[in-house]
Amino acid sequence: MIHIGQLDLEKKAAVVAVILEKPLETSRKAAKMGADLLEIRLDLLGIRNLETAAETIRKIKSETGLPVILTNRSSMEGGKWEGKEADRIELLTNLVSLKDGPDAVDIELSSGRESRDRVVKAAKACEKTVIVSSHDFLKTPAFEEMKIILQEAFLAGADISKLAVMPHSRIEVLDLLRVTLETREEGRAVCTIAMGKLGKHTRVIAPFYGSVLTYAAIDNTVSAAPGQFQIDEVKKIMELLE
Repeated sequence: MIHIGQLDLEKKAAVVAVILEKPLETSRKAAKMGADLLEIRLDLLGIRNLETAAETIRKIKSETGLPVILTNRSSMEGGKWEGKEADRIELLTNLVSLKDGPDAVDIELSSGRESRDRVVKAAKACEKTVIVSSHDFLKTPAFEEMKIILQEAFLAGADISKLAVMPHSRIEVLDLLRVTLETREEGRAVCTIAMGKLGKHTRVIAPFYGSVLTYAAIDNTVSAAPGQFQIDEVKKIMELLE
């Protein structure tokens, strides 16, 4: 069973709300809008202190009742973390090890192997879900290359392999959807996203090809990645297509 917290992703893809400002306020709003999961972006929130991060996560989980994905995105993958890499990894490792901490952690495939392994090991020791992610904000890799990226993420310890790309043609979007379908049919959990205007529809379509997560914004004017719909928009469209 693929799950995050008590949420069974085998039954239905989850809509993830990205929390990037005013964490308690926006988390409450996301829950009211129908989010299934919350992604706490420490790098965008500017949280670098362990105690502050732990307390923020505890309050959010207590007040919303929703599972939490912890992310502290590196700058090379589009994040805003400005501290040392060792500090970024230590914060992730310490938080994911807390019993009442996050339910899942997102670590980049591009992170150094030793650092990535520390996060994966800590998460698995506490039976937390591991998302190993890869983001390409410039292009969409070739079909076989995307398959290799997803495979490398699984070999790195991913429970869910996440791939976000920037398409420049509809054929590239179709390639991503085909990769999603083939990987899911192999029994592996993936999250795939085509960013930008050309790929915007994949945020509601990709789950029908096997993506177990789709990311959405609380407010269209403030989003973590290009092409995100609002939570309620994603939910409504997906319900219409079911």
